[in-house]
This record gives sequence, structure tokens and C-alpha cells, in this order.
Amino acid sequence: MPVLMTPDVSDLEASARMAAGFGSTPDPTGISDRPAGSVGTRRLRPTTSHQTHSKSNAMKKIGLVSLGCEKNLVDSEVMLGLLRRRGYEITPQPERADVIVVNTCGFIDKAKQESVDTILEMAEFKNSGQCCRLVVTGCLVERYRNEIQTEIPEVDAVLGTTQLESIIDLCEGRTPPRIENPYYLYDERTPRLLTTPGYTAYIKIAEGCDRPCSFCVIPRIRGRHRSRPMDSILKEARFLAQGGVREIVLISQETTHYGSDLGMKQGLSRLLRELAKVEGIAWIRFLYAFPSQLGEDVLEAMRDEAKVCRYLDMPLQHASRRILRSMKRGGSSASLCRLLDRVRERVPGITLRTSMIVGYPGETEEEFAELCRFVETIQFDRLGAFTFSDEEEAGSYGLEGKLPPTLIERRRRRLMGIQARISRRKNRSMVGKCEPVLVEGKSSESDLLWQGRLESQAPRIDGVVLINDLEGAPPDSGEFGNVEITRAMNYDLVGRLI
Repeated sequence: MPVLMTPDVSDLEASARMAAGFGSTPDPTGISDRPAGSVGTRRLRPTTSHQTHSKSNAMKKIGLVSLGCEKNLVDSEVMLGLLRRRGYEITPQPERADVIVVNTCGFIDKAKQESVDTILEMAEFKNSGQCCRLVVTGCLVERYRNEIQTEIPEVDAVLGTTQLESIIDLCEGRTPPRIENPYYLYDERTPRLLTTPGYTAYIKIAEGCDRPCSFCVIPRIRGRHRSRPMDSILKEARFLAQGGVREIVLISQETTHYGSDLGMKQGLSRLLRELAKVEGIAWIRFLYAFPSQLGEDVLEAMRDEAKVCRYLDMPLQHASRRILRSMKRGGSSASLCRLLDRVRERVPGITLRTSMIVGYPGETEEEFAELCRFVETIQFDRLGAFTFSDEEEAGSYGLEGKLPPTLIERRRRRLMGIQARISRRKNRSMVGKCEPVLVEGKSSESDLLWQGRLESQAPRIDGVVLINDLEGAPPDSGEFGNVEITRAMNYDLVGRLI
């Protein structure tokens, strides 16, 4: 069952924080046999009429499940902040929630199916719990608003990604004013209840995307690219630092495009250098660079600013010139090799993370082999492989040459097998080294282990350092220390604090 968000501190008003308890990011490699355009298979009874009781806001309990990426997570935090300010109590127990909100992902097939399954699971608490209202929000609503309302009658209200501030009206059964704001983006004045551990927070610096990538529906879901003013971001970062946050992760669909719509030049590098001046912040990282937008100024900021992590997440999607052209991204294995060689030259010791799509329409054995050779040549530190998802609103939907799902999955496994060997070799080279580590607390693996992350390990998406030995008193979560790496696994490391 998906996990509802839950407070992790005794004084929410003082700290304005919650501990992580959200649903996991969907595995993008799954293949769904659900027909295109459907929002899932129903399996629930209609809502019974006895769940019509009401309470005052101060007594009402809200449960929220957040699915999908970090950008969706921030949207969930904004909705929780608005609801908390209104006086609602946040509960992690769906059977005790008067109102349940499901913030959905709708990017690819498996994400859509997980969202539908979660909606149906939460709807069951209208019969078995005390839930009297079910609200569905997020990306799935942007794609299937009408279908959700007609095919899942248990859903009482839906809310799109640009309507977050209407969440209170919908939870209280009111119809919000019909205001379409395709440019909505939260700012530093927006109440936000963080769901990350107290030492880490995401900051959304922009929303939407202007890229025409043929496989992607994000522009349809999230709208055109729009950036937050730099001053707004800096104010939020200072507020977070005052609350104990040590690591900030900047997110948007394409962070390297930050500020261009505001007339800024070198917007991201300027932002990184200004954030490095914020007292209390130790690590700054950004996710999702676009190859053609990665300028020398950003690399110089990563090299020069000690607080900016030498970590680059740059989804490349493929290495074949023909496929990249069909994807409307451009480039080739040769041009990407030159780019990555330049990155490593400008920022020594940088960690490179990327993602690839396998099974794109018409992908030949030779094109897939070229992708494998490219991965072996570059030796990425981190790599994720997506199976192609045939989305009906995407430009690639009308392409011929669709590959069988079984073949696509075999290619994904082969590519991930190559990356597992690369990762294992790189991790083994770490044994014996001493590195700074951000201690996260007790490990989910065992109460006998602690857990931390290196600069090369981003939260939620990378491996961790499992700490099985330490000198002195156990450290507090969010403290920095030094760890000696004693053992390596495919994706995680083991070490002792020194």
C-alpha cells in the first residue's frame, strides 16, 4: 500500500517540517498492457452514502500520497503547507483520514497505472475508514481529467498542476473560482511543509519545458518553461538554511535553461554562485541539465565553488545520431563524447549521471549496440535505463517500427548489466579512500547500520554509504563527517566513520 506523508517532529508550527513518507517514484521501465487513452482498470464498489459526516477544519485529518518525481514532491509540500496553515492535521494513517489527496504522476505507462491503482486503494477507505472526500491532483489530471471524473466516481474532485492553491476549496467541498493560470509557480511566500529529512530540501527554480522532444509529454502536462526570480530562490534558500537545511537540490525540467525567459544571461551559474554565499548551506546540487545548454560558466561555477557539488545529472537518452534526430534532440555519440570529455577536463573528479531510453521506434540492433559501446566508452558513474513508453500525445506516437515489449526489456537488462559492471568497478576503486559524508541516521537496511551519502550520491536516486563502524558517540542526522570506505557493492558502499 502506498505510504501517506507523516509529521516527524513534535512541533510542526515551529519547524514547518515533515519526515519522508511519500510513495516511491514509479519504475519507468515497466510496460503496461492498458489501452492507450484509458486511465486504468476499475475494481471498486461505488461509494456508500454513510460517509457524509463533516468536521471543523481544526479537527479534520488529511492524508496525502505523493507519487512521481521530486518536482511533484515539491507540489505536494506546497499543498500540505496550505492545508496545515488552514488548520488541518496531517495523518499517515489512511483509515483515520477525513480527506485523502493523491498527487499523481502521469509521465509514462507504469507511472499512470501506479497512480490509478493508488487512487483506487485510497478510495476503499471511503467504505472501510472515515474518508468522506477523495481529491486527485497532479500530472495524471492534466492528461486524463475527464476520464478520471467519469470512470472513477469515488473521486470527488480533481486539481491540475497549476491550480495548487485551490486545494483547500476542493478539500472542503467548494467549487474554486475558475481561474486558469498556465504560468503558476510557487515562490518564497507560499506556505510549504517539507517532507524531506531536516538536512535536505529541494527548491524548484523553474517549471515547464519548451523542448520538443518527441517521446515526452511534459510540455503538455507542465506548460511552457518559466523561471522563478533569483531573489525569490535566494530568500527561500536562506529560510531553509535558518531551519537547519544543509543540502539544497535545485530542480526543474531543465535547470540549465534557468533564467533565459527572464532575460538573464548565465542564469544558472549566477544562481549557483549566489547560493554558495548562503550561510549554513554545505552542499548545492542541481538536477537535469540539457547537453546543448551546458555552458562553460556552469562548469566554472562547479569547479570554483566549494559548496557546489561536482555532480552532473544530464539525461542523454541515446547515442545514435538517427535516433537523437528523431527524438528532436540532436547530437551523436561523437559529439556527446566530446562534450563529456570537456566536462571531465573542466571539473576534475566530477560524478556523471545520465538516463537512456531503449526500444525507441525503429531502434535497430546496430543502433542499440552503438548505445552500449557509448556507455562502455564513457563509463558513467550512474545510469538509469528507461524502456520506451508509447504515449498517445507524444510526437513519437505516430512513428512506425514499434518494437515488441519483450525485446525492449531484454535490451534494458543488457544495458543495465553493462552499467552494473561499470558501477562495481568504480565502487571498488573507492575502497581505502576517506571521503566527507553527510550522515543521514539509522539505515533502513538494519538498526545495526547507519547511513550516509557522499557528494557523488544524490538523495532518492543514487546509492548510499552504509556505516557499520564508528569512533566515539553516534552522530546526529545531518552532521558531516569523514568515512573510510571498506567495502564496495554494485551501487552502495560500506565504510566506517573516522
